[in-house]
Amino acid sequence: MSMLIHLLVFCIIQGKMSCLMINDIDAGLGRFGNTQMTVNNQIVVGTLMNLSDNPTRVSIGQDWRETDITNRIPIIVTGNDFSTIYAPLIRDGRMDKFYWQPNLEDIVNIVHRMYQKDGISRDDVVSIVNTFPNQALDFYGALRSRTYDRSISKWIDDIGGAEKLGNRLLNKRKDEKLPVFTPPEQTVEALLESGYSLLREQQLIMETKLSKEYMKNIDD
Repeated sequence: MSMLIHLLVFCIIQGKMSCLMINDIDAGLGRFGNTQMTVNNQIVVGTLMNLSDNPTRVSIGQDWRETDITNRIPIIVTGNDFSTIYAPLIRDGRMDKFYWQPNLEDIVNIVHRMYQKDGISRDDVVSIVNTFPNQALDFYGALRSRTYDRSISKWIDDIGGAEKLGNRLLNKRKDEKLPVFTPPEQTVEALLESGYSLLREQQLIMETKLSKEYMKNIDD
């Protein structure tokens, strides 16, 4: 689930519409478990709250500029879990919240755009999405990356392995050509193979749960 937050700060700067975009703000301001709030976190939260509540007032040390009007711009932030952010910052009236939950059609369109340059048809994309349902969009991007990872690993092995890679690339003779990497041809079969590999990794993570094993040993 993605959530788009629009702080209630509006203005036009020098006759041109502008805005400030902050992506994945919960990764920096969010609190997870027993993580501590740093001074930088507090400064950012306090500044955003002030901009929302007093968009034309600017603090200068202990004083406020009462007469000057400071133009502001919209601040748009994105994130995945805003429940981890300081609650007063996201209350109604301080932020407008917009939620986006992609349906199947949206996911197919986005994934098709990912694979468009690879020649993967829309029907093939529908097949891939149906094969791996209920996955985040990053999963489908990782399928493509995984096929490149396998090709790069094979290319390194073909030129002598990782131990010789530095010499081949940096210490070559003047008349010696650099090894050429040929990007892999994306196919539905290769993408499905990558998908099943990622599923096995996900399952392994869910089944292992090493943290529980560590805690069990501590209790003993």
